[in-house]
Amino acid sequence: MLSPLHDEHVALGAALTSFAGWQMPLRYSSDIAEHQAVRTAAGLFDLSHMGELWITGPQAAAGLDHALVGNLSAVTVGRARYSMICAEDGGVLDDLVIYRRGPETFLVVANASNVHVVREALVERLAGFDATLADESLSTALIAVQGPLAEQIVTGLTAAADVETVRSMPYYAAAEATVDGHAALVARTGYTGEDGFELFVPAAQAPALWRALLAAGTPLGLVPAGLSARDSLRLEAGMPLYGNELDRTTTPYDAGLGRVVKLEKVAADGSPLPFVGRAALDSRAHAPGARTLVGLVGLGRRAARHGYDVVASTAEDAPVVGTVTSGAPSPTLGHPIAMAYVTPELSAEGTELAVDVRGRREPVRVVALPFYRRAR
Repeated sequence: MLSPLHDEHVALGAALTSFAGWQMPLRYSSDIAEHQAVRTAAGLFDLSHMGELWITGPQAAAGLDHALVGNLSAVTVGRARYSMICAEDGGVLDDLVIYRRGPETFLVVANASNVHVVREALVERLAGFDATLADESLSTALIAVQGPLAEQIVTGLTAAADVETVRSMPYYAAAEATVDGHAALVARTGYTGEDGFELFVPAAQAPALWRALLAAGTPLGLVPAGLSARDSLRLEAGMPLYGNELDRTTTPYDAGLGRVVKLEKVAADGSPLPFVGRAALDSRAHAPGARTLVGLVGLGRRAARHGYDVVASTAEDAPVVGTVTSGAPSPTLGHPIAMAYVTPELSAEGTELAVDVRGRREPVRVVALPFYRRAR
């Protein structure tokens, strides 16, 4: 499937790759240059492969409270919430960002690889509620501007009447605004660890808005950035990627994201509110798991990669104690970093372990996530 911005990527000379059934830009110039531009100025990303599912109706909030692990009824209009949709056994089907656009209107943004799974699960779980689902994934484009100069670039193209709304927008909020003459839903969200905005527009309007953002941002150091830079940026920021840190065999608690599970949400009569996966997640919340997600800093030069074994030490006979979920050299920090699942007794900060990197055991140290936090 081609993004509405496919021709723009081709014109810019992007290297394209297949991702979740879409042809998406992997990089335009170099992975490191695109990564560093986002940390120092801004990057322009095409996220049109993501899914946009609109939930509307008098019981939209109650239906989402039942379908997801979060307390969506508590989200105020104009704000957003990170949450997850889990199976009955507590395994994660997808992690989501949900925007409340009105008292009875929510936008659920799903990962590209899971749009069908999330849509079908929500249809099933909302069946008993006065709420409807509309999948607008293919008619919606999503463009992100991420980096310390993102606000300057986006507000520079925003209609005068909307500039202050965008400029004063808190993190995890969204509002309607006119950007370069295009009516957009502008959200202060992102997946890079930097300040930034994500702009939802009709697919047909995306190329013109992309070109306008590129023209406005290029003199300030903005560059188009692909999936490779997006991955190294989110890794530095300690953000999970579905299929790596999260999957159907993983609960939110395993991934250190138990905070998104709202076991305290209650019905109108004060009784615990039932939601899909509640029993399993309640049990997991009060019992140690078999594995814990940790950050690893490489003490050598060779980087761990997804799927590599974590071992107890650099000794040749040291046992396997975990698995790397994501790993790469960190362009910002200058040394290898990784996330991995390890046994709980080896998860304390400062614990020294090793990773089997193609037959050579490279020393690593357990550290707190995230690896990188932007200056505020």
